[in-house]
Amino acid sequence: MNISLIDWTIIGVFFVISMLIGVFTSKQAGKSAKEFFLSGRNMPWWLLGVSMVATTFSADTPNLVTDIVRKNGVSGNWVWWAFLLTGMLTVFVYAKLWRRSEVTTDLEFYEMRYGGKAAAFLRAFRAIYLGVFFNVAIMATVSLAAIKIGGVMLGLEAWETLLLASIVTVIYSSLGGLKGVLLTDFFQFFIAMAGAIGAAYYIIDLPEIGSLDALLSHPNVSDKLNILPDFSDMNLVIPLLIMPLAIQWWATWYPGAEPGGGGYIAQRMLSAKDEKNAIGATLFFNIAHYALRPWPWIIIALASLIIFPQISDLKAAFPAIADDKLGDDLAYSAMLTFLPTGLIGVVLASLIAAVMSTLSTHLNWGSSYIVNDFYLRFWKPEATDKELVLVGRISTVLLMVMAAIFALALSNALQAFQVLLQIGAGTGLIFILRWFWWRINAYTEISAMVISFAIALFFEFVNPKVGWIDIPADQEYLKILFGVGITTVVWVSVTLLTKPEDDTILLAFYRKVKPAAFGWKTLLNKYPQEEQGAGRLPTEIGLMLVGSIMVYAALFGVGFWIYGMTTYATLATMVAMTGGFIVIKSWKNLR
Repeated sequence: MNISLIDWTIIGVFFVISMLIGVFTSKQAGKSAKEFFLSGRNMPWWLLGVSMVATTFSADTPNLVTDIVRKNGVSGNWVWWAFLLTGMLTVFVYAKLWRRSEVTTDLEFYEMRYGGKAAAFLRAFRAIYLGVFFNVAIMATVSLAAIKIGGVMLGLEAWETLLLASIVTVIYSSLGGLKGVLLTDFFQFFIAMAGAIGAAYYIIDLPEIGSLDALLSHPNVSDKLNILPDFSDMNLVIPLLIMPLAIQWWATWYPGAEPGGGGYIAQRMLSAKDEKNAIGATLFFNIAHYALRPWPWIIIALASLIIFPQISDLKAAFPAIADDKLGDDLAYSAMLTFLPTGLIGVVLASLIAAVMSTLSTHLNWGSSYIVNDFYLRFWKPEATDKELVLVGRISTVLLMVMAAIFALALSNALQAFQVLLQIGAGTGLIFILRWFWWRINAYTEISAMVISFAIALFFEFVNPKVGWIDIPADQEYLKILFGVGITTVVWVSVTLLTKPEDDTILLAFYRKVKPAAFGWKTLLNKYPQEEQGAGRLPTEIGLMLVGSIMVYAALFGVGFWIYGMTTYATLATMVAMTGGFIVIKSWKNLR
């Protein structure tokens, strides 16, 4: 496609502003490691919340949604919509606990909650496992999306796209630290939203589409519109709805949707001014991420079924795209090639923003693990702040290089999403319970981590060749079920067969974080002098449910308004507004 001078100017201005933010914040970020990785723990909820949304607004996310919608319809999105339950649990239960912990990274938590060599090993291993290997895998999926966008819309080779996408991101991430990332995310979020909404609005008026009504009534689209799967077909209901809502949200670990909060979500909560701002940030994130953002992507995905109904149509339209990069997720980028001059510049800038915001967060988050949880803790405890910032900047560059190399080996975003879910299957419940059950120890987490990874490797590489377990193509969810079941049995057994953590460590953790006391009774009864706070856990669980209903009602309401189902739309909107009143009032009354 032809990119005009106006479009290139828009993209160029976007790059310049992003780099200037990094330069502007570099001096303050370089003062100390805590400034570089936590912005001095003084960030407001609105900036942190927007940053979380911008980070998850990755260029691979609309590709993933397009892949899902083309294969399984709108209802297929429950595979990630179910994670709202995890998010709301973090909002009302875990956000304040993380902020009270005052750790620098969520991995530092391990040596606060557990003790001895096992805790040290767990922290060091996960610093490299998550900070390098897992983090690189996530960034590779984002880079893969950039490759497909560059190939379809700009005609670039994979290496050219990766070079362009990474240079500016590395510059402002390594210079500005977390504050540079947050401010750039804030700017990039609005560019990304404007691009997605503008693209959806224009595409439904294409001559090939005709109008919104024509789109929704088209035979290629009409059977893909249901927000809930067809309950008469359990082969669809089980994998698309029951598995995500009954098991996946609490039992699996996935970056950005960790049960109990973690990763870059924890990093944002830890950098908040106080507990109230930590809660507000995660609340805003979950509302925007699940209720406000998906529909422009869904509309474009549905439109692609009319213009490119088969993958062969995509291949015919873009013959230069390599076969291993050709899939349903490519349809999103393909639809954007129809946009006019000016709008295509905004949309390209929005897609670049989506790539950069996610990469920058993962670069800063990953380097925080390398610096704080490996280099400072185990390699050079006497390192100065200046040295730590330098190591953080170097590791930022190296992580980007590794991610770019790995991206060349991937073929589609849904493939990577499913593999990552499998790796974390069965570990999620630990991250929920470790705050509230004194008996969980370091060996609990080590055993779960090892067995879940081994099961993922088995299903991905061993079983397809030897065929020990026959899993039909339409029952892929059984892999997750096997992973959750086996991993849970192993870690529960290990927990009960190994010694609990030392009482002094457990009491220090309890005093610092002040979780609800019910799961600590066995320990606390040995020390009658210890204050046993009743906590507000039942109320918090209730607010989690109200918040979840609120966001799902808003998600459904937007869809019903688009579909022209006025009665259902009005009812869903009223439910969402009622839930919003309860939730926001509870947040404002927080002390």
